[in-house]
Amino acid sequence: MSQTGEPRQAIFITGAASGMGRETAKLFASKGWLVGATDVNLDGLKTLEQELGSENVWISRLDVTSKADFDAAIAAFGQKAGGRLDVMFNNAGIGESGWFEDVPYEAAVRVVQINFVGALNGAYASLPLLKKTPNSLLFTTSSSSATYGMPRIAVYAATKHAVKGLTEALSVEWERHKVRVADVLPGLIDTAILRSTPNRSGDAPKPTEDQFYANAPKKGMFRLMPASSVAECVWRAYSSPKTKLHYYVPDELAWIDRIKGFAPSYMRGRILKLFPGLVARTSGK
Repeated sequence: MSQTGEPRQAIFITGAASGMGRETAKLFASKGWLVGATDVNLDGLKTLEQELGSENVWISRLDVTSKADFDAAIAAFGQKAGGRLDVMFNNAGIGESGWFEDVPYEAAVRVVQINFVGALNGAYASLPLLKKTPNSLLFTTSSSSATYGMPRIAVYAATKHAVKGLTEALSVEWERHKVRVADVLPGLIDTAILRSTPNRSGDAPKPTEDQFYANAPKKGMFRLMPASSVAECVWRAYSSPKTKLHYYVPDELAWIDRIKGFAPSYMRGRILKLFPGLVARTSGK
């Protein structure tokens, strides 16, 4: 409860044990919100609880691919939050990299289940509480790979295009519920997924931590950004009276969407020039 006796504003976050989800939990807790933090990484959630205090964060292990588990988690958090949900942040996601044919089918389907079906489950589970909460927001993590499908992460990019499309559709549909809907399209964000995503083609050695930071771009639209930049984006999206549909981190990534809209072949050519090694296999080199 707040000092006035009213339920505190509340945010439910998936993938909250690390990276963007964890930074978002920390930011919203610092604003006095009640945070529902979920993840499959229970150890990470426990350290978050220790950091923020059990009075500020409610934690629960959640496999977002299970609708029954998602429904139960939202219901439990709703009771803790006094029946309100101001922000539902669908953030959980995984990646697989490598040539499409080298990624095992089961691994590719797992990406679809977590990245897209998980977002669907979150939307279905959270809508009843969002409808009851004035000025509520469904916010989902898409990706810069949803501006143009990126090679070597084809299935990941496809799931993020799906998230983007779902966001656009629900932003229209849920107007009748007075629920805002938006997403974030991050570029290169300093999170564990950058270093943990397996390369199924095995044609690039895994860099050390020092090599990773040394090679990460320092400027341009794909410069390395901190996870906190996405957390701040979630806060801006909620706080703005006129929520945008798509938030880009950094803002320059929006140009890919704009250029692709009228010149998709040009954008395809740009990607091939940026990554000439992508055609090495088919050219026999």
